[in-house]
Amino acid sequence: MSRPHPEQLPLWDAPDWVRMVGVFDLETTGIDVAADRIVTAHVGLLDASGCVIRARDWLADPGVEIPDGASAIHGISTEHARANGRPAAEVVDEVVTAVRALLDAGIPVVAYNAPFDFSLLKHESLRHDIAPIEDPSPVIDPLVVDKAYDRWRKGKRTLEVVAAHYAVRLDAAHEASADAVAAGRVAQALAERFAPWLPDTAHELHTRQIGWARAQAESLTEYFIRIGRIDPDDRLDGRWPIR
Repeated sequence: MSRPHPEQLPLWDAPDWVRMVGVFDLETTGIDVAADRIVTAHVGLLDASGCVIRARDWLADPGVEIPDGASAIHGISTEHARANGRPAAEVVDEVVTAVRALLDAGIPVVAYNAPFDFSLLKHESLRHDIAPIEDPSPVIDPLVVDKAYDRWRKGKRTLEVVAAHYAVRLDAAHEASADAVAAGRVAQALAERFAPWLPDTAHELHTRQIGWARAQAESLTEYFIRIGRIDPDDRLDGRWPIR
């Protein structure tokens, strides 16, 4: 009789924060965090296996025209948002409340390229006289973490590309819910892949990402100056997770 093979255990355990992560994503009228508006939003919660255990989606009427370029990315036209979206102020207030509840509970919130989503949400809050989230923590940004631990990998670092690299399924890119969930699963995949080097807590990881993001912005600034993309006196903003 053959003996059963013992279950193979990992040499290092993933950090405890992977057991439950919040996820957050916005689709917007553009990429200017100070001037553009929220069109759709998703806030959710994933368990240790990456399954969605809580989720909420919003569609807002941003109160301005949605440019064709933005509509082509996320699929929401001005007409659709006006007919089906809720008032922007209500949506912003509810998104802020949902994200703040996760952070206040100590649950790390995953946002891919976090300074975009958190900064735009802050400016939308101020626009509608809603108390903004000024210093979100703990936040996990898979873009920053991936660059820190796999710095020399060639190729783009869009969510679609990075998700594919870590074998995370992303069926509907640029849909807030799909992007948010995929980013959360990428964060969990990163935690497993780089477990021996990751800090034990989400708060310590948050602190390290502040330095990593600054260093990454400085490195990219030097590269852009070298290839003539920006002037020598210009600098990319490395503040994280909010600008």
